[in-house]
Amino acid sequence: MKAIVSAAVAFAAMILAAGAGARDDAKVVPNGQLPQWRQHWGYSDAIVTGDTIYLAGVVADTKDGDPNLEAAYTRAFERIGEILAKAGASWDDVVEITSYHTDVKAQMEPMIAVKNRYVRAPFPAWTAIQVVRLIPDRGITEIRITAKLPARIQALHQ
Repeated sequence: MKAIVSAAVAFAAMILAAGAGARDDAKVVPNGQLPQWRQHWGYSDAIVTGDTIYLAGVVADTKDGDPNLEAAYTRAFERIGEILAKAGASWDDVVEITSYHTDVKAQMEPMIAVKNRYVRAPFPAWTAIQVVRLIPDRGITEIRITAKLPARIQALHQ
């Protein structure tokens, strides 16, 4: 039994050591001038580690109560495209989308309409989740993206 516990502890330590400092070699995608609250929270628009780009959630919001959901999603998808471009990628490199909706039933069709202007087959994996609220309070959907660096960009980093 002691040998099993020792082996399990050694294995856990090996896994933790392998993952320790993964961000040390990562490239932070430039944020530009951050609002004070984002500086305080301390996060990046995106980070590239290895051949993977992880985008922080981009919030689609209805500016000043504008009920046009497609306009809100268009602004969010444009912002995501800008962040992907700064990282050296495009919508064609997206492998996963996770969206957090304050009203998934009302928001899916407008989001699908906009998404289909940016994302083409083969489609990335996509999970849509209903949530109670987002930050900022005017947000309707938060969209998180994972993408792979294109081979041409990977070659530049080697």
